[in-house]
Amino acid sequence: MNYLFIFAMATALCFGNSTETQAKILTAEGENKADQEYYEIRIYKIFDYEKQQIAENYLKTALIPALNRMGVDRVGVFSNLADENDHSLFMLIPFSSIDQFTNMNQTLARDADYKAKAASYFKRNKKTAVYQRIESRFMKAFEGIPVLETPKYSLEKKNRLFELRLYESPTEDHARRKVKMFNEGEIDIMRDVKLAPIFFGETLIGPDVPNLVYMLSGTDETSHGQHWKDFLAHPEWIRIKEIEEYKGTVSSIKKWMLTPTSYSQL
Repeated sequence: MNYLFIFAMATALCFGNSTETQAKILTAEGENKADQEYYEIRIYKIFDYEKQQIAENYLKTALIPALNRMGVDRVGVFSNLADENDHSLFMLIPFSSIDQFTNMNQTLARDADYKAKAASYFKRNKKTAVYQRIESRFMKAFEGIPVLETPKYSLEKKNRLFELRLYESPTEDHARRKVKMFNEGEIDIMRDVKLAPIFFGETLIGPDVPNLVYMLSGTDETSHGQHWKDFLAHPEWIRIKEIEEYKGTVSSIKKWMLTPTSYSQL
Protein backbone atom coordinates (compact mmCIF):
# COMPACT_ATOMS: atom_id res chain seq x y z
CA MET A 1 0.00 0.00 0.00
CA ASN A 2 1.22 3.51 -0.80
CA TYR A 3 0.91 5.24 2.59
CA LEU A 4 2.10 8.57 1.15
CA PHE A 5 -0.86 8.47 -1.20
CA ILE A 6 -3.33 7.70 1.63
CA PHE A 7 -1.85 10.54 3.74
CA ALA A 8 -2.23 12.91 0.79
CA MET A 9 -5.88 11.91 0.39
CA ALA A 10 -6.56 12.53 4.07
CA THR A 11 -4.81 15.92 3.92
CA ALA A 12 -6.96 16.97 0.98
CA LEU A 13 -10.11 16.03 2.87
CA CYS A 14 -9.04 17.94 5.99
CA PHE A 15 -8.33 21.12 4.04
CA GLY A 16 -11.51 21.24 2.02
CA ASN A 17 -10.35 19.08 -0.89
CA SER A 18 -9.84 22.06 -3.20
CA THR A 19 -9.48 21.47 -6.92
CA GLU A 20 -5.93 22.83 -6.92
CA THR A 21 -4.84 20.67 -3.98
CA GLN A 22 -6.55 17.62 -5.44
CA ALA A 23 -4.85 18.10 -8.80
CA LYS A 24 -1.43 18.20 -7.15
CA ILE A 25 -2.16 15.00 -5.25
CA LEU A 26 -3.51 13.13 -8.24
CA THR A 27 -0.50 13.93 -10.38
CA ALA A 28 2.07 13.11 -7.67
CA GLU A 29 4.20 10.09 -8.57
CA GLY A 30 1.83 9.17 -11.39
CA GLU A 31 -0.92 8.10 -8.99
CA ASN A 32 -3.81 9.13 -11.21
CA LYS A 33 -4.41 7.85 -14.72
CA ALA A 34 -7.41 8.97 -16.71
CA ASP A 35 -8.26 5.43 -17.77
CA GLN A 36 -7.75 3.74 -14.38
CA GLU A 37 -10.88 3.59 -12.24
CA TYR A 38 -11.46 3.45 -8.49
CA TYR A 39 -13.97 1.20 -6.74
CA GLU A 40 -15.89 1.10 -3.53
CA ILE A 41 -17.22 -2.23 -2.33
CA ARG A 42 -19.95 -1.89 0.28
CA ILE A 43 -21.46 -4.74 2.24
CA TYR A 44 -24.72 -3.82 3.93
CA LYS A 45 -24.73 -6.42 6.71
CA ILE A 46 -28.36 -7.51 7.02
CA PHE A 47 -29.73 -10.69 8.59
CA ASP A 48 -33.47 -10.15 8.20
CA TYR A 49 -35.48 -10.59 4.99
CA GLU A 50 -37.87 -7.70 5.60
CA LYS A 51 -35.01 -5.31 6.31
CA GLN A 52 -33.29 -6.50 3.16
CA GLN A 53 -36.36 -5.43 1.19
CA ILE A 54 -36.27 -1.97 2.80
CA ALA A 55 -32.58 -1.60 1.95
CA GLU A 56 -33.19 -2.74 -1.62
CA ASN A 57 -35.96 -0.18 -2.07
CA TYR A 58 -33.57 2.55 -0.89
CA LEU A 59 -30.81 1.44 -3.25
CA LYS A 60 -33.15 0.98 -6.21
CA THR A 61 -35.24 4.14 -5.92
CA ALA A 62 -32.94 6.62 -4.18
CA LEU A 63 -29.21 5.90 -4.13
CA ILE A 64 -28.50 4.35 -7.53
CA PRO A 65 -30.50 6.94 -9.51
CA ALA A 66 -28.68 9.69 -7.58
CA LEU A 67 -25.31 8.11 -8.33
CA ASN A 68 -26.25 7.90 -12.00
CA ARG A 69 -27.16 11.60 -12.01
CA MET A 70 -23.68 12.46 -10.77
CA GLY A 71 -22.07 10.42 -13.55
CA VAL A 72 -21.47 7.17 -11.66
CA ASP A 73 -22.75 4.26 -13.74
CA ARG A 74 -22.45 0.44 -13.91
CA VAL A 75 -23.41 0.19 -10.24
CA GLY A 76 -23.74 -3.44 -9.18
CA VAL A 77 -25.87 -4.79 -6.32
CA PHE A 78 -25.75 -8.45 -5.36
CA SER A 79 -27.02 -10.87 -2.74
CA ASN A 80 -25.27 -13.89 -1.25
CA LEU A 81 -26.01 -16.91 -3.43
CA ALA A 82 -24.44 -19.44 -1.08
CA ASP A 83 -26.15 -18.55 2.22
CA GLU A 84 -29.94 -18.24 2.39
CA ASN A 85 -29.73 -16.92 5.97
CA ASP A 86 -27.49 -14.02 5.00
CA HIS A 87 -29.54 -11.11 3.66
CA SER A 88 -26.57 -8.82 3.24
CA LEU A 89 -26.31 -6.73 0.08
CA PHE A 90 -23.01 -6.33 -1.77
CA MET A 91 -22.61 -3.12 -3.74
CA LEU A 92 -19.93 -2.25 -6.30
CA ILE A 93 -19.59 1.47 -7.13
CA PRO A 94 -17.07 2.48 -9.84
CA PHE A 95 -15.58 5.98 -9.83
CA SER A 96 -13.74 7.67 -12.67
CA SER A 97 -11.59 9.67 -10.24
CA ILE A 98 -10.73 10.25 -6.59
CA ASP A 99 -12.54 13.58 -6.83
CA GLN A 100 -15.79 11.91 -7.84
CA PHE A 101 -15.54 9.67 -4.78
CA THR A 102 -14.69 12.39 -2.25
CA ASN A 103 -17.49 14.65 -3.53
CA MET A 104 -20.14 11.93 -3.43
CA ASN A 105 -21.67 12.66 -0.01
CA GLN A 106 -21.82 16.41 -0.59
CA THR A 107 -23.47 15.86 -3.98
CA LEU A 108 -26.04 13.50 -2.48
CA ALA A 109 -26.81 16.05 0.24
CA ARG A 110 -27.70 18.62 -2.46
CA ASP A 111 -29.91 16.20 -4.43
CA ALA A 112 -33.55 17.00 -3.55
CA ASP A 113 -34.96 13.94 -5.32
CA TYR A 114 -32.54 11.64 -3.51
CA LYS A 115 -33.41 13.11 -0.11
CA ALA A 116 -37.14 12.83 -0.77
CA LYS A 117 -36.96 9.19 -1.84
CA ALA A 118 -34.57 8.27 0.98
CA ALA A 119 -36.60 10.06 3.70
CA SER A 120 -38.34 7.01 5.16
CA TYR A 121 -35.10 5.04 5.13
CA PHE A 122 -33.25 7.77 7.04
CA LYS A 123 -36.03 8.15 9.64
CA ARG A 124 -35.28 4.73 11.08
CA ASN A 125 -33.60 4.83 14.50
CA LYS A 126 -31.08 2.61 16.27
CA LYS A 127 -33.80 0.10 17.23
CA THR A 128 -35.20 -0.16 13.70
CA ALA A 129 -32.00 0.27 11.66
CA VAL A 130 -31.96 -1.77 8.47
CA TYR A 131 -28.37 -3.01 8.71
CA GLN A 132 -25.99 -3.89 11.53
CA ARG A 133 -23.11 -2.00 9.86
CA ILE A 134 -21.79 -1.15 6.40
CA GLU A 135 -18.37 -2.57 5.58
CA SER A 136 -16.55 -0.48 2.98
CA ARG A 137 -13.38 -0.99 0.95
CA PHE A 138 -11.86 1.57 -1.42
CA MET A 139 -9.68 0.30 -4.23
CA LYS A 140 -7.71 1.36 -7.27
CA ALA A 141 -8.08 -0.63 -10.49
CA PHE A 142 -5.15 -2.75 -11.66
CA GLU A 143 -3.21 -1.59 -14.71
CA GLY A 144 -4.03 -4.93 -16.35
CA ILE A 145 -7.77 -4.23 -16.20
CA PRO A 146 -8.07 -0.47 -15.71
CA VAL A 147 -11.87 -0.25 -16.16
CA LEU A 148 -14.80 -2.57 -15.54
CA GLU A 149 -15.27 -5.30 -18.14
CA THR A 150 -18.91 -6.28 -18.61
CA PRO A 151 -19.72 -9.55 -20.42
CA LYS A 152 -22.45 -9.55 -23.08
CA TYR A 153 -24.74 -11.75 -20.99
CA SER A 154 -24.50 -9.21 -18.19
CA LEU A 155 -25.26 -6.28 -20.49
CA GLU A 156 -28.30 -8.19 -21.72
CA LYS A 157 -29.33 -9.00 -18.10
CA LYS A 158 -29.44 -12.72 -18.80
CA ASN A 159 -28.95 -15.38 -16.11
CA ARG A 160 -25.57 -14.78 -14.49
CA LEU A 161 -23.60 -15.06 -11.30
CA PHE A 162 -20.58 -13.30 -9.87
CA GLU A 163 -17.70 -14.48 -7.73
CA LEU A 164 -16.10 -11.94 -5.42
CA ARG A 165 -12.64 -12.86 -4.10
CA LEU A 166 -10.37 -11.23 -1.53
CA TYR A 167 -6.69 -12.17 -1.31
CA GLU A 168 -4.80 -11.18 1.82
CA SER A 169 -1.00 -11.01 1.78
CA PRO A 170 1.48 -11.34 4.66
CA THR A 171 3.28 -8.06 3.87
CA GLU A 172 2.91 -5.04 1.57
CA ASP A 173 5.67 -6.39 -0.67
CA HIS A 174 3.91 -9.75 -1.04
CA ALA A 175 0.76 -7.86 -2.04
CA ARG A 176 2.70 -5.83 -4.61
CA ARG A 177 4.11 -9.01 -6.14
CA LYS A 178 0.66 -10.63 -6.32
CA VAL A 179 -0.71 -7.56 -8.11
CA LYS A 180 2.23 -7.82 -10.52
CA MET A 181 1.45 -11.50 -11.12
CA PHE A 182 -2.12 -10.64 -12.11
CA ASN A 183 -1.05 -7.73 -14.31
CA GLU A 184 1.64 -9.71 -16.10
CA GLY A 185 -0.30 -12.81 -17.04
CA GLU A 186 -2.89 -14.15 -14.62
CA ILE A 187 -5.70 -11.81 -15.72
CA ASP A 188 -5.11 -12.72 -19.37
CA ILE A 189 -5.31 -16.42 -18.50
CA MET A 190 -8.66 -15.79 -16.79
CA ARG A 191 -9.93 -14.02 -19.89
CA ASP A 192 -8.66 -16.89 -22.04
CA VAL A 193 -10.58 -19.56 -20.09
CA LYS A 194 -13.76 -17.41 -19.96
CA LEU A 195 -13.72 -16.66 -16.24
CA ALA A 196 -14.85 -13.21 -17.43
CA PRO A 197 -13.11 -10.81 -15.01
CA ILE A 198 -15.22 -7.80 -14.06
CA PHE A 199 -12.66 -5.82 -12.04
CA PHE A 200 -9.45 -6.12 -10.04
CA GLY A 201 -8.74 -3.65 -7.26
CA GLU A 202 -5.80 -2.97 -4.95
CA THR A 203 -7.27 -2.06 -1.56
CA LEU A 204 -6.18 1.43 -0.52
CA ILE A 205 -8.47 1.78 2.51
CA GLY A 206 -10.36 -0.99 4.29
CA PRO A 207 -10.07 -3.84 6.78
CA ASP A 208 -7.54 -6.68 6.65
CA VAL A 209 -4.95 -4.88 4.53
CA PRO A 210 -2.78 -5.59 2.67
CA ASN A 211 -5.17 -7.25 0.28
CA LEU A 212 -6.65 -7.13 -3.19
CA VAL A 213 -10.21 -7.78 -4.34
CA TYR A 214 -11.51 -8.99 -7.66
CA MET A 215 -14.72 -10.18 -9.30
CA LEU A 216 -15.34 -12.84 -11.92
CA SER A 217 -18.58 -13.79 -13.65
CA GLY A 218 -20.36 -16.62 -15.40
CA THR A 219 -23.71 -17.74 -16.74
CA ASP A 220 -24.17 -20.57 -14.22
CA GLU A 221 -22.33 -22.46 -11.49
CA THR A 222 -21.54 -25.51 -13.63
CA SER A 223 -19.82 -23.64 -16.45
CA HIS A 224 -18.10 -21.31 -13.99
CA GLY A 225 -16.68 -24.32 -12.16
CA GLN A 226 -15.43 -25.75 -15.45
CA HIS A 227 -13.75 -22.46 -16.30
CA TRP A 228 -11.86 -22.65 -13.00
CA LYS A 229 -10.71 -26.16 -13.88
CA ASP A 230 -9.55 -24.88 -17.27
CA PHE A 231 -7.64 -22.12 -15.52
CA LEU A 232 -5.81 -24.53 -13.19
CA ALA A 233 -4.88 -26.73 -16.17
CA HIS A 234 -3.76 -23.83 -18.36
CA PRO A 235 -0.08 -24.24 -19.31
CA GLU A 236 0.68 -20.57 -18.71
CA TRP A 237 -0.78 -20.76 -15.18
CA ILE A 238 1.27 -23.88 -14.49
CA ARG A 239 4.34 -21.97 -15.63
CA ILE A 240 3.90 -18.67 -13.80
CA LYS A 241 2.81 -20.15 -10.46
CA GLU A 242 6.30 -21.69 -10.16
CA ILE A 243 8.10 -18.36 -10.60
CA GLU A 244 9.91 -17.71 -7.32
CA GLU A 245 8.86 -14.04 -7.15
CA TYR A 246 5.19 -15.02 -6.99
CA LYS A 247 5.37 -17.84 -4.44
CA GLY A 248 3.80 -17.30 -1.01
CA THR A 249 2.21 -13.98 -1.94
CA VAL A 250 -1.27 -14.94 -0.66
CA SER A 251 -1.85 -15.83 2.98
CA SER A 252 -5.66 -16.09 3.00
CA ILE A 253 -8.49 -16.24 0.46
CA LYS A 254 -12.10 -15.25 1.08
CA LYS A 255 -14.79 -15.66 -1.55
CA TRP A 256 -18.50 -15.04 -2.04
CA MET A 257 -20.79 -16.37 -4.75
CA LEU A 258 -23.23 -13.60 -5.62
CA THR A 259 -26.38 -13.17 -7.66
CA PRO A 260 -27.40 -9.77 -9.06
CA THR A 261 -30.56 -8.03 -7.91
CA SER A 262 -33.21 -7.17 -10.51
CA TYR A 263 -32.05 -3.53 -10.54
CA SER A 264 -28.29 -4.19 -10.61
CA GLN A 265 -26.57 -2.44 -13.49
CA LEU A 266 -24.09 -5.33 -13.82
